[in-house]
Amino acid sequence: MGSHDVQRHRASKKELDDIRALVARDLADAKVAGLSADRRFATAYNAALLAANMAIACAGYRVTAKTGHHKISFDSIELALGTGADKYADYFDTCRRKRNMIDYTRSHVATDTEAKEIVEKATEFYELVETWIDSRFPNLKR
Repeated sequence: MGSHDVQRHRASKKELDDIRALVARDLADAKVAGLSADRRFATAYNAALLAANMAIACAGYRVTAKTGHHKISFDSIELALGTGADKYADYFDTCRRKRNMIDYTRSHVATDTEAKEIVEKATEFYELVETWIDSRFPNLKR
């Protein structure tokens, strides 16, 4: 990581509550019937990215990289949350590459099964982040 990819940051309750509203919106939108698997996948991915950024903010940092910020965010969650987060970091990094194709190069990339799986994983991960916040930062709880 470059010296300007991550900066010190102090999270506020309002900041986290604003992000919580975005996560809730994205998780709900990712479950909308009739939406393409690609869009459900990308929307659930965004919810996971936001949850990662919540954890990073609580740990005292903000990812400021202009290039590769999604990768840096997912690479950083294990540092923030501990070794229990490594399975999510690996999973969402794989999803990151698929989401890039969905948003920038092709359609019909994700299957319905993959879309359903990432919604489940993003929801699990978000709950992990909130439980971690509850235990370490009571003043930032939902």
